[in-house]
Amino acid sequence: MEALANVQAFTAVAIGIIVGLGALGAALGIGVMGSKFLEAAARQPELVPMLQGRMFLLAGLIDAAFLIGVGVAMMFAFANPLLAAVQAATGA
Repeated sequence: MEALANVQAFTAVAIGIIVGLGALGAALGIGVMGSKFLEAAARQPELVPMLQGRMFLLAGLIDAAFLIGVGVAMMFAFANPLLAAVQAATGA
């Protein structure tokens, strides 16, 4: 039973790391992209409509990468394949 508790504890830590670093990366990516968009818009205002569309496309892609990480973390939280392997190995 101790092995099962260890797997659950390490899974909880891994979920926190996956979601935390994913959120940090997405926030930094969108922040840098937003600042570069404002710089480009101030430099060439006539290109704002084209740049704005591309900025929103990239914001969606950055956010999608974070949400895929959240999905993987939720898979480990609710349907952890490691728990079944530990239970089969220990006979619990």
